[in-house]
Amino acid sequence: MRSLRSIDRVEQPSRPQPRTAGRPARPVGHVLRIPIYMNSSMLLLAALVTVVYGNWVRAELDLPDPLGYLVGLGFVVCLLGSVLLHELGHALTARRYRIGVRGITLELLGGWTEMDRDAPTPKVDALVSLAGPLVSLVLGGLATVVTLALPDRTLGDQVAFQLAASNLLVAIFNVLPGLPLDGGRALRAGLWALIKDRNRATEAAAWSGRAIAFACMVVAIWLYRLELVTLFGLAFVILVVFTLWQGAGQSIRLARMTRRFPLVDLAALARPLLTVPAGTPLGEAQRRRSEDPRPNVVLAVTDSAGNLTALVDPVAAERVPVDRRPWVAVDTVSRSRDAVPALPLGLSGEQVVRALQAHPAGQYVITAGEEDQDVVGVLRVGDVADVLEPRRPRRPAP
Repeated sequence: MRSLRSIDRVEQPSRPQPRTAGRPARPVGHVLRIPIYMNSSMLLLAALVTVVYGNWVRAELDLPDPLGYLVGLGFVVCLLGSVLLHELGHALTARRYRIGVRGITLELLGGWTEMDRDAPTPKVDALVSLAGPLVSLVLGGLATVVTLALPDRTLGDQVAFQLAASNLLVAIFNVLPGLPLDGGRALRAGLWALIKDRNRATEAAAWSGRAIAFACMVVAIWLYRLELVTLFGLAFVILVVFTLWQGAGQSIRLARMTRRFPLVDLAALARPLLTVPAGTPLGEAQRRRSEDPRPNVVLAVTDSAGNLTALVDPVAAERVPVDRRPWVAVDTVSRSRDAVPALPLGLSGEQVVRALQAHPAGQYVITAGEEDQDVVGVLRVGDVADVLEPRRPRRPAP
């Protein structure tokens, strides 16, 4: 009997790089064995800051054009270094408490550190969260000391002052108590310790983040009406507010989904199998399925010995014109059993979700029996999504 490709280690899904779906993050190197990625949006920010800061420092210090923009580029490099050190604060503190770090991604409005699991306790959650702002605060303090030590209106003085201001601003802004900011994670840790429910603490901290985003928008519009903020400054704040609002919404969604993990029951979600011999016409196989009284039956193909060899791909089957289905063998619209990941029946809801994250696929065979070789049903990933997000719009099944 052929061996199923079973997913048997699902507690900590391993992926070689951070989540980059929809975001073109590129690897740029390693620091302390931590992969570093850069989002293409960071290049946009680098170009913008180079031009804006280059023009400003050129006017302030009466520098020629090339030198002004070169100083602007140098300031961008210093900013990137500050963001990287901020994220390394998170990463190294996580390592201190044996939390694996998959990578650091630098993007338009800063960066983020991806870890392979959540903090095990509220204390660790708070320490990891506040390590980044602490690094920014130290960098800002050092840059302030350098600024005070240098003569006024010199190139070094201007660059040090801007670095001091940017790092101190990052430190202060990041400790605001709302997700997805670091202060929001610290707030979550405190609420987690108080109410003993991490998911509810996450949701509360995320709603606080949305309140902070709304307040930032109101203040920015007010300052713009008073002509204390330029149109460019207002546009930048709107971008920050949008990012905060979206990040808080993702945290709320994740908390609600995580709370429903125990409802993911493989035995209940398993779709029953209807097997047909290899070579059966597709039309005949679909007729048998329509007469089967069981709901959500999945067509499967067996060999001459009765062993399951493939699962019918419903999308491929629907693409076959109706008048040709009596002449098309079911095998031609099927996917080999060996290519379908297998989930042991005894997995917990959280383990199932971790397995789906680590081994993405449209469907999985559910196995039981000796060495988990007996196929007892099929799990469609959409069925798990319906359990975790019951209010989401459902796509019609093929």
